[in-house]
Amino acid sequence: MEKRLNFVLVATFAIAALLQSSFAQRDYVVGDALGWVVPPTPSTYATWAANNTFGVGDTLVFNFVNGVHDVVKVTKANYDSCNAGNPLLMLSNSPANVTLNETGSHYFICGFTGHCSAGQKLAVNVSAAVLSPAPAPQPSTSAPQPSPRPQPTTPPASSPMPFAPAPTPQGGSPSPSLSPSPSTVSGPTRSPMTYIVGDSSGWTVPSNGASFYQTWANGKIFMVGDILVFNYVTGIHDVLEVSRASYQQCISSNPISNFTTPPTRVTLRTAGEHYYICGVPGHCTAGQQLAINVSSSSTATPPSSTSGPTPPNNPSSPSPAGDNNNGTPPTPGAASLTVAGLSATFVSLIVAVFM
Repeated sequence: MEKRLNFVLVATFAIAALLQSSFAQRDYVVGDALGWVVPPTPSTYATWAANNTFGVGDTLVFNFVNGVHDVVKVTKANYDSCNAGNPLLMLSNSPANVTLNETGSHYFICGFTGHCSAGQKLAVNVSAAVLSPAPAPQPSTSAPQPSPRPQPTTPPASSPMPFAPAPTPQGGSPSPSLSPSPSTVSGPTRSPMTYIVGDSSGWTVPSNGASFYQTWANGKIFMVGDILVFNYVTGIHDVLEVSRASYQQCISSNPISNFTTPPTRVTLRTAGEHYYICGVPGHCTAGQQLAINVSSSSTATPPSSTSGPTPPNNPSSPSPAGDNNNGTPPTPGAASLTVAGLSATFVSLIVAVFM
């Protein structure tokens, strides 16, 4: 009888240890692809946090541009008032990893002036470690399911890609021109189009690489009459149209035009090269700059493939930290599947001993 009791105790402790291992710890990249920046809307990070569940042992990964943003952990009072004084924790190098070691509310802001009040702040609520969900049951194969009838697809009514993609300015050579090839070929005209610069990311210091806006412009045909819309936070960013030389050296003095009120709508009225930067110190060199080539409204010929400007001293894109050093969070359900199988084995052994 004593041997049986000892066996039961050993089995119980083993099951408890296996259950403990099923509490999977995860890495969360704050803001996902947007990163840790002045967001396009003040509620961006509140919405992001509401869509995630945080447990003890999880890690927050803040991706940002060094020298442009930082991460400051503060009290609730300082979070509400955007006060970076007397921080609980301050991190200035990206990627900044913060492990959530206790339950309760945790508050983070950017300590740069005006960034927190513009929405660069995050509050998360941490609960006890959450058991990884078991795999979803597989559908029964007793009766084959009818295949859905294919539905006809309708192409978008208006698309910025009716013609060949336009190469984006790249490289570091200042001499080649982005002007269209002299031997242009006439093509169909189209109605003026409106482009949101950076799409959902808006006009901000990119956290996912200094070539973000070059990549965004790649594959788009800009024509006379089209409109660029720059979405940003007043007082945090601006929009300057500058010369090619000023673009290459990130010089904000003597701009061709200067806009400070969002959303800034710029109508492309002339064909040729157009260059835009943010005039706030450090923002252009960190990648907040855009170069495009505008074609005549009577043609649809993309610019010739040439080298273009590259901002100096561009920092490399920070890589989010994660499990196995590759930023990939653990697969939910894998741990709980192992636990379920082993737990069942132990229960079977216990039952066999007492039968």
